[in-house]
Amino acid sequence: MAGTKIEISGPKSLFSNEFLCNSTSLLNSRKTRTVEVRKPVAATAALTAVQIVAKLIELDSVKVIPETPVQFTVSGQVTVEYDAMEQMKELMFNWWDSSKTTIDAQRGVFLQLVSSDIDPRTGKAKVSKEAILDWSRDLPINADKFVTHEVQFLVDGNFGVPGAILVTNKNSKELYLKSITLEGFLHFDCQSWVQPEKLHPEKRIFFTNKAYLPNETPMGLRELREKELRELRGNGEGVRVLSDRIYDYDVYNDLGNPDKGLEFARPVLGGQRRPYPRRCRTGRPSTKSDPKSESPVNETTPMYVPRDEAFGGEKKRSVDAGSWKGMMNNLFPFFKHSTDSDSVNSFADINNLYKESRNHSNFPVESTADAFKFDPPNIVSRDASCCLRDDEFGRFTLAGMNPISIERLKVFPPVSKLDPSIYGPTQSALREEHLISHLDGMSVQKAIERKKLFTLDYHDAFLPFLNSINAHPDRKAYATRTIFLLTQMGTLKPIAIELSLPSTNPFKPSKQVITPPVDATTCWQWQLAKAHVCSNDSGAHELIQHWLRTHACMEPFIIAARRHLSAMHPILKLLHPHMRYTMDINARARELLVSASGIIESLFSTKECSMEITSFAYKNWRFDMESLPADLIRRGVAELDPTEPHGIKLLIEDYPYANDGLLIWSAIERLVKDYVNYYYPDSNSIRSDPELNTWYYESINVGHADLRHESWWPNLSTPKDLVSILTTLIWISSAKHAALNFGQYHYGGYVPVRPSYMRRMIPNEDDPEYQSFISDPEGYFLSSLPSLREMAFLMSILEILSTHSEDEEYLGDRKELSTWRGSPEIIEAFYRFSMEMKAIEKEIEKRNSDTKLRNRCGAGVSPYQLLVPASEPGVSCRGVPNSISI
Repeated sequence: MAGTKIEISGPKSLFSNEFLCNSTSLLNSRKTRTVEVRKPVAATAALTAVQIVAKLIELDSVKVIPETPVQFTVSGQVTVEYDAMEQMKELMFNWWDSSKTTIDAQRGVFLQLVSSDIDPRTGKAKVSKEAILDWSRDLPINADKFVTHEVQFLVDGNFGVPGAILVTNKNSKELYLKSITLEGFLHFDCQSWVQPEKLHPEKRIFFTNKAYLPNETPMGLRELREKELRELRGNGEGVRVLSDRIYDYDVYNDLGNPDKGLEFARPVLGGQRRPYPRRCRTGRPSTKSDPKSESPVNETTPMYVPRDEAFGGEKKRSVDAGSWKGMMNNLFPFFKHSTDSDSVNSFADINNLYKESRNHSNFPVESTADAFKFDPPNIVSRDASCCLRDDEFGRFTLAGMNPISIERLKVFPPVSKLDPSIYGPTQSALREEHLISHLDGMSVQKAIERKKLFTLDYHDAFLPFLNSINAHPDRKAYATRTIFLLTQMGTLKPIAIELSLPSTNPFKPSKQVITPPVDATTCWQWQLAKAHVCSNDSGAHELIQHWLRTHACMEPFIIAARRHLSAMHPILKLLHPHMRYTMDINARARELLVSASGIIESLFSTKECSMEITSFAYKNWRFDMESLPADLIRRGVAELDPTEPHGIKLLIEDYPYANDGLLIWSAIERLVKDYVNYYYPDSNSIRSDPELNTWYYESINVGHADLRHESWWPNLSTPKDLVSILTTLIWISSAKHAALNFGQYHYGGYVPVRPSYMRRMIPNEDDPEYQSFISDPEGYFLSSLPSLREMAFLMSILEILSTHSEDEEYLGDRKELSTWRGSPEIIEAFYRFSMEMKAIEKEIEKRNSDTKLRNRCGAGVSPYQLLVPASEPGVSCRGVPNSISI
């Protein structure tokens, strides 16, 4: 046995049996323990038997040579986003750096595995030695967007299952870390920017895809779980820079720029006087003129969003490309005749902004003159009159770009809720004689009882702001009410429009009612009245229904989720796709869309009152009414009915938004119910989750602080409560936003049908303009619309807002199913949901071909496709992305 070496293999498994059950081979290489055994010496006769036995025992015993612990090599694949140009720049910089030989040792990305177990000797998590990933010497010029690099980790035999990875970026530029995979089956879905150590010295923490409730977190990961959340919250101080990942709250004090002049000052939104949801804090310094206002974005303090919330490369390129295209479409038509007026002299002037379709072959022919023109909106039919037909007017309230404002008329005449001491009498000017001839033999009361009358009521939303709006020479608006009759064919027919102005002259009526025409004069008055209603509706849609009720009201829930739900938390994993890009698009909106003299103020009737109108509306916002069934019931267009498939009965049977929306709502609810019940089997599991409860508490008490005392906030005590809350959030982020956003160009891109603002009032017989109206009613109508240049600008914006990017992720898409590898129930639930989305698409196609459904099928009627889940990139007027991303 002299010199014999005995190899004793290390432990059977570095990880647990559960961990290894999916693996074919964990170890690429193993260092072995070496044991040396001495050769026995022959016994001499002088030794006694006892001594011989003792000596043999001594010689036969195994003496372990001092050793290092058993160690293993664990292979990993690290996938990063690759930018060949940036890599080349960095290599050239390093080549020219005279101290490169000293820098190389400190370059690269350093990674450490963290065990799910703690070291019993230290009470801390076990950490591997650092592995270094350095591709700076290897420049793959023709590499794909994402490149995977191999890395080797050295760990002790009793390391346990890795639960986290610490990452330090010692390069000079930020790094987008897409994913890390160990031994082919343990996944870390990182999807995050890692900043250079010189900017952010703290090591980044990435957890495995496995979801853990707080009380289930492995002991070795608990400290890191809390540490990561503390880093994301920040301390509420300092100016945020683009590389930060800090989530905090602030009021909307960044909409104006008083340093440019009083006309650019805007009030702070958020607080008792002007309640508002909170936004993400940026920390920019105050303006010189007003210490309460935050200074605008500039080169030294750009618009901040937490780094991982910013647009990805494809999304940014899509938005930038749309902006360039829109700019060219906006400007090019006016280059040729730059000295000409951009006033509208005929409908032909407007139609000339659009391309003409030439279908003499299988391919559309586009002339050079058409190259910078707009694609014709394919929803609105442009007949000889080029004005909004009554049937279209009614249909668009149910299947247009704003299908969530229509309500059932319950009280007649309508009554205002505004303070009469400030805004005048609350009574409406509408009377039975205005309606009776249009009610198919019914009285008004009988029509109300039969639930046949519906209304678009913008009286209270606009009246407080009309004096400011109408003070502008190029803006004229009323506070409108429109009454619709539900016909026997299931369509809505407009039968009266009330136009109200602030009561300033007791001898001059402030309200007038216009009814369907009986002659040529009343025909044009009716067209002008409908245009003013559409102007109200455009502003209410863009500002209240779209911006406020989706974008602004969702942001506090996202901020609170990032601050209090760990990346390991199952609820964050469920919500993560539904928060994508929302904070970035909101920040861009504050800078460009809803800011002083921004796009909304420039193109809509509301001017500098725009955001104050949303604050006024926020006072009546209720989260418990944002679920689709609750919203339909609140508006009186549906009633509870347990015999119906979705538990409610629609009073307008052919209501495309509601019909299709209920399919999606119910599918979301089923998915969320399966998901929540898997992790939270009872009320005690809800109450014992501190992260979940803190998230919901902060969303209300900080994110929606101005409404925190309202009694209508849903409780969070049971799994059923959580299902309702999460379903509502996912619904708002996906289907509701899609229905309000992606039809903007096709429904709003022909301005005569849906003007964003009007420039002239409807003249009465004693008005100076009445004679010009009588002599040229079409010219009067056209002169009431925005100018050609403003029309082109509006269409450019609507086209950008209606565009799906190449990297859009749609409802039903789930890219991180490896998170639930050990939970087949969850994977099955996502699979069923995906299949439901495909079935819903088929069902919508079927409905759109049903000739009985006149609000979505008929001669010249475009199908309602806004809630079809999937879409191709571009302006398609369909597709339901997971999140509010544009």
